[in-house]
Amino acid sequence: MFVQIQDSFCGVVKVVFFNYPSYNFSIKIEHMNNQDNKWVLITGGAKRIGAEVARTLHARGMNIAIHYNSSNQDAESLCDELNAIRKNSIMVFGANLTSDDAVEELIPEVLTKTGRLDVLINNASTFYPTPIDDITHDDWDSLIGTNLKAPLFLCKHAAKHLRETKGSIVNMVDIHATKPLSNHPVYGPAKSGLVMLTRSLARDLAPEVRVNGIAPGMILWPEKEPPENVKEKIIEQIPLRRSGSPKDIANTIKFLIEDADYMTGQIIAVDGGRGIS
Repeated sequence: MFVQIQDSFCGVVKVVFFNYPSYNFSIKIEHMNNQDNKWVLITGGAKRIGAEVARTLHARGMNIAIHYNSSNQDAESLCDELNAIRKNSIMVFGANLTSDDAVEELIPEVLTKTGRLDVLINNASTFYPTPIDDITHDDWDSLIGTNLKAPLFLCKHAAKHLRETKGSIVNMVDIHATKPLSNHPVYGPAKSGLVMLTRSLARDLAPEVRVNGIAPGMILWPEKEPPENVKEKIIEQIPLRRSGSPKDIANTIKFLIEDADYMTGQIIAVDGGRGIS
């Protein structure tokens, strides 16, 4: 007889064969997925959505390179948390993505430590209003820099290595790339550019590398939360009448990495239907 035990956390199946009456047994370990050696770089991965993505992919057996800008304590805490589960499976890298030098150095620095790169997730983002009368050059550099320029050049520096591993890129877009948000005339165009970048790179990097994007809707309130009446008005615009959760985004990214072998150049809206309202 045999007993089969599936460990979904580690992605293995253990099959134990019992040989009666001597009670000798053997154990066969079969990997159910081939994630154990994969390295995933998540920009802005120290907290909020990025941290949930890191936890979700780590639970699938992937190794994670967490990028942070100023959230070094959050990054180190997450690193300790996940390395306690699986030793040497998490590394952290600090970089200001509005710095050309930092962007150019990030991928080589990651590869020096990991030896390979299988997935690039461009999650880091700057988000704040810029009323037309108040826009500054610094606003432009910050919003375009983190939301469009940095993803472009990170993809450039990662492309060779992703081709080698037949890897993939996931860009975090926004429903406001196509649905303008009042007083955000820099942020919206930056995300619109990221949509076109996603589609352009999907064409240019095929067939070795798949490139897709996710357009989140109301997933998390900003760290400086709006008043309750504003929240209620936003929820009323969502057909599902509720906000989403970081897990919704993390599960979609997991799908794009593991199960979407025939998808590239696509933008998946995870917005509770707000884009059709």
